Amino acid sequence: MQTILTDFYILNSSEKAENGSFVANISLNKDHEIFKGHFPGNPVTPGVCMMQIVKELTEEFTGKKLFLKSASNVKFMAIINPFETPDLMLQLDINEGEEEIKVKNTTSFGETIALKMSVNYKK
Repeated sequence: MQTILTDFYILNSSEKAENGSFVANISLNKDHEIFKGHFPGNPVTPGVCMMQIVKELTEEFTGKKLFLKSASNVKFMAIINPFETPDLMLQLDINEGEEEIKVKNTTSFGETIALKMSVNYKK
């Protein structure tokens, strides 16, 4: 899998559900350089990195190179601290059209929802 977030996370497993959605389990690299600056002594996973992970996983699952067209209903609901909760589950409901791919994402750790968003990617 090609990623611009070099060594930021590892895709541990993924599966396609009967309804066509995908579930991915990832682990964040708590020692990544990003966390040294965001924020020193209190690491928080940047929202833009979570959005990039959703894009990269969607590319992996669809086999298509994608470009962000729009994002809506982006809700960061909990802080993702890579030392406390490095293991995340991402559910991606992917709907592919001729020109674009629409994704509804829910990212969680344990019972806590950390991120919900809807994005449109151009193929």
